[in-house]
Amino acid sequence: MPDSSELLSEKVALVSGAGRGIGLATAVRLRTLGATVVAGLESESQRDPQREFDDVLLDVRDEAAWSAAVAHCREAHGGLDILVNNAGILREGTAEETTVEMWEEVMAVNLKGVFLGCKHAIPALRMRGGGAIVNVASIDGLHGNHRHVAYGASKGGVIAVTRQLAIDHAPEGIRVNCVCPGTVRTQMVLENMGNYNPDMVRAKHPLGREAEAEEIADVIAFLSGPNSSFMTGQALPVDGGRSIR
Repeated sequence: MPDSSELLSEKVALVSGAGRGIGLATAVRLRTLGATVVAGLESESQRDPQREFDDVLLDVRDEAAWSAAVAHCREAHGGLDILVNNAGILREGTAEETTVEMWEEVMAVNLKGVFLGCKHAIPALRMRGGGAIVNVASIDGLHGNHRHVAYGASKGGVIAVTRQLAIDHAPEGIRVNCVCPGTVRTQMVLENMGNYNPDMVRAKHPLGREAEAEEIADVIAFLSGPNSSFMTGQALPVDGGRSIR
């Protein structure tokens, strides 16, 4: 059995939204498992020379940016084996409170961004004889939540896209899965914590707390590697038991 630091050796991974939160934790975790990581960053300010992975600026709403990011993986590192579609935004509101502009913004990042990432990564994965795509959805894509009309709809779409792609590309050795986190202590969540009672949020999870980003990253790494070789098309809750209520 290979050493864990070699589990993903000779694999090249592209992670969107890798400047913070789950994306950054995932980039770090994949690197510790031996992968060459290309971190898709939202802005120049997220660049950090102390991090031991390559990076590209990646606006996930922009098809040309995805094309350039995948081309960079091929040209700089010889190809692409793993795609993690992590970039996402949260805009809260009921249907009445959600403007068309808010709806379109959430769909553009959370759902269109996943579609574009897969569209451009799949040919590169095919050239390597297969690979793994892991999309970051949410427990809100499986169950309802208060004032998350646009967010929940976008994450439900991510789950549906994951299943369709899994069927289409299984014959090519491309596995497509997604994780559905509960509440995670990330900057995106903490920025919205003022809108609701943290104790009530924690009470939704039988384990009684939020997740840390590294806990989600560990599951993403599992779905990216050989230990999940017989899994595809799955929406895996990583939610402290929240989905069993």
